[in-house]
Amino acid sequence: MPKETILVIEDEKNIAELVKVNLEQAGYAVRTVLRGDTGLEEARKTPPDLIVLDLMLPGLDGLEICRILKGQEATSHVPVIMLTAKTEETDQIVGLELGADDYVTKPFSPRQLVARVKAVLRRGREKKPADKIYRIGALEFDTAKYIVSLKGKKITMSSKEFELLRALLEAGGRVLSRDFLLENVWGYDRSVEIETRTIDMHIGQLRKKLKQEGARIVTVKNVGYRLDAESES
Repeated sequence: MPKETILVIEDEKNIAELVKVNLEQAGYAVRTVLRGDTGLEEARKTPPDLIVLDLMLPGLDGLEICRILKGQEATSHVPVIMLTAKTEETDQIVGLELGADDYVTKPFSPRQLVARVKAVLRRGREKKPADKIYRIGALEFDTAKYIVSLKGKKITMSSKEFELLRALLEAGGRVLSRDFLLENVWGYDRSVEIETRTIDMHIGQLRKKLKQEGARIVTVKNVGYRLDAESES
């Protein structure tokens, strides 16, 4: 079986090499590019199985690269993990909105990054649940067409927001723990301790988009989240 390919777009040579070495040790074939514009060209020419993408890049910034790749049919399916500075929370949210699958803040542990890469790729290989249409109040969720609408108006969602909302709907009002969501939506291995605020950020974005109209996401302290409504299918 051929190795899964990772494209690393990172302008700091030492970081790019660190990521490359650790991913190669984990069994992946890795290509590195040090500029944003050439990274975009490489991703278009030979789409990889996953992209590790820095935000601050010469030539073209990471957010623009993500926007372009997710907007084109040939590359829209390629998962993206962003590398960001801890102070770039706004950019993290924008990146997730554009369709990035996850983010890792600098400085980062190579082991954590490898764990996230494995999780995202494993999640992409898993068989998806049967298609269904859910209706909660003014909210309609069509899993076959990947369409979410509120009061008949389509809501734009990233792939991870869609999967997170689907998990909450399928739970039928049960509380889903952070560990459950990390494993079943993000594909993380529970045996690996992972520090991430990506769930919090996705929940926050979902709450804004749903506007609490018929589908209120409730935080159960020290436990997790549930959708405070009964689903109809």
